[in-house]
Amino acid sequence: MLLERLIAGSGGGFLGLEPEDSAYERARIVVFPVPYDGTSTYQKGADAGPAALLEASAQVELYDMRTHTEVHRLGICTLAELPCDQDEDPCRLADRVEDVVGALLDAGRFPVLLGGEHSVSIGAIRAAQKRLDGLTILQVDAHADTREDYHGSPCNHACVMARAREGGPVIQVGIRSLDASELAGLNPARVHPAHRVHRDSRWLDRVEAQFTARTWLTIDLDGLDSSQMPSTGTPEPGGLTWNQVMDLLERVARTSHVVGLDVVELKPVAGHAAPDFLAARLVQRVLAEVFRDDPAARLEGPAPLA
Repeated sequence: MLLERLIAGSGGGFLGLEPEDSAYERARIVVFPVPYDGTSTYQKGADAGPAALLEASAQVELYDMRTHTEVHRLGICTLAELPCDQDEDPCRLADRVEDVVGALLDAGRFPVLLGGEHSVSIGAIRAAQKRLDGLTILQVDAHADTREDYHGSPCNHACVMARAREGGPVIQVGIRSLDASELAGLNPARVHPAHRVHRDSRWLDRVEAQFTARTWLTIDLDGLDSSQMPSTGTPEPGGLTWNQVMDLLERVARTSHVVGLDVVELKPVAGHAAPDFLAARLVQRVLAEVFRDDPAARLEGPAPLA
């Protein structure tokens, strides 16, 4: 079984945890690196993203100020990287990712998929949609990613949300780039473009009104403004700020049951560690928000700096 082989090579990669906090047997959270960049069409390099994020995560403080938690207490296992051939058909890759994420969900784990380009999310989202009723996919992204096919494949990175909407409702936040051919398939009421977010004081309320009982969160790092997240293959100006994303994370975690996460499209730049650290901190912040009320993660007493 593929998951068993990845567990055999697992360890404390995310947050640099000691064995007692990173063993699969006790971990409620499982990080799954997928270093695939086979379909990107502008700047290559996202296959190095998972390793860069994991390396930077060792410098992230374990205590989260906003939630008064130490989420690593729940156990966070980092699987071995999924072996990836950059020439692999992305639809075949989606099948392999689906197998692993499905097995994690069946085992009651919270999966955290690290890309790689955005096509790696297709299999993870499909696994969740097949198992969980009332699931919405919440996308943070610069690009709509709703082409039916691109460069000859329905599983290209530009097709992720077209595949996601086949399995259930989607909400798209931060969008500021798409092809005119995508307009016909979009639901404008469920797209929250970055320019509207910046000028609408009630944008969070409008997004929250569309949440369902369960949410899978897919975050393409280019959803953040390129001034804060320059290390992506397709940076777009005018994006979301770190604090806007944090507010969205808090709102969805308080309103819906977040069942899994993927963070994709980090293209590390040598000598420029800040974006790598931002990506690692983002993952830790999602986990802190999702598990903020779990007694095993929450510290005793009031939160002095929340």
